[in-house]
Amino acid sequence: MIGHIESYDPDGQTGMIKSEENSYTFNLDDWVAQVSPDVGDDVSFDPEGTLARQIKLVGAYLTPPKAVKYKYVAAALAFFLGFTGIHRFYLGFYWIGIAQLALTAATVGYGALWGFIEAVLIIAGHINKDAKGRPLK
Repeated sequence: MIGHIESYDPDGQTGMIKSEENSYTFNLDDWVAQVSPDVGDDVSFDPEGTLARQIKLVGAYLTPPKAVKYKYVAAALAFFLGFTGIHRFYLGFYWIGIAQLALTAATVGYGALWGFIEAVLIIAGHINKDAKGRPLK
């Protein structure tokens, strides 16, 4: 059956899929795709009462992910503003960005070293994907 994800709670790892007039609940254990579920994703699944099983992404999601973020923008942000974690926010890693900002505040600026190291890692290609697993341009 085909449907789309109406809601998803990453903390509880549960969500709801809407298909035509019916709604089905699902658990992340039944998720087959490599990327996390996202609200609005089109999926195919096996209905089992009010539960959805064997949930797979359909359509454009089967093609390889396309790059949407720029490697050199992330590297420049890391080099010049790395102490704030802004490059991690840019790439979608919000909790790491908050951790970098907190470290900088707690150590009176030594968190800038973390940003500089990550600028080098981005340029060298060791950090090469955003939070959704898409490659950097």
